[in-house]
Amino acid sequence: MTVTPVAVGERSAVAARSRPVLRLDPRTKALLVLATSTVVMAPNGASFVPAALVLGVLLALNEGAWRRAVALPAGAACVAAFAYLLPLAVPHPAVGTFAIMAAYLVRFVVIGGVALHLLSTTSPTELTAALRAARLPRAITVSAAVMLRFLPTIIAEARAVYDAMRLRGIGGWGGMLRHPVLSIERFTVPLIASSLRVAEDLSASALLRGLGSVSRPTAMRPPRFGVADLAAVLVTASLATVTVLR
Repeated sequence: MTVTPVAVGERSAVAARSRPVLRLDPRTKALLVLATSTVVMAPNGASFVPAALVLGVLLALNEGAWRRAVALPAGAACVAAFAYLLPLAVPHPAVGTFAIMAAYLVRFVVIGGVALHLLSTTSPTELTAALRAARLPRAITVSAAVMLRFLPTIIAEARAVYDAMRLRGIGGWGGMLRHPVLSIERFTVPLIASSLRVAEDLSASALLRGLGSVSRPTAMRPPRFGVADLAAVLVTASLATVTVLR
């Protein structure tokens, strides 16, 4: 029997995350993301965009992410205005093409609002334990855990590369406009090298956590469904019902 350890870096990362008022089980969060993506990206999914937007705002408020609770509807409203109002004001074929792209971008915005709750409130250890409890294959479990840890790290590395470029006077919009190809090269090459190093570190961390072991690891905090998960399901079902019946 292998016990899954919690790294010191992950403890600090989890402590830095905001603590939701109603803490959802990671399986419920993943199910909300999957259901929202399936419904919103369906052929007639545009009618479910307001419901998914309300769900994302409620999750942000529950988490205490006030900036996201304001930025999510504001961003969706701006993109929706470009998709539906701008073609009426400027009836041009080129504007219509970009409006179609913006209409699909609105769907990704509302899906991202629900997915950000999963990313910001769930540690890789919690997600791995939840996926194991759901009896999912090991390939899906390991891939999801690595992805959850990889994305925030790469974003931090991209910010560090950008700050280093600005300190050397080769960053910013001025340098991008003067030398776009050179600026992209100076940004992507260090980022790729950093991504390779991060991938190696995550692989070593995965081996230490026993993700590739034959025996089933034991979670220190096994996931459990609670009242908060029932409330989330009822709210989601209510939003979907209102959308269908209106």
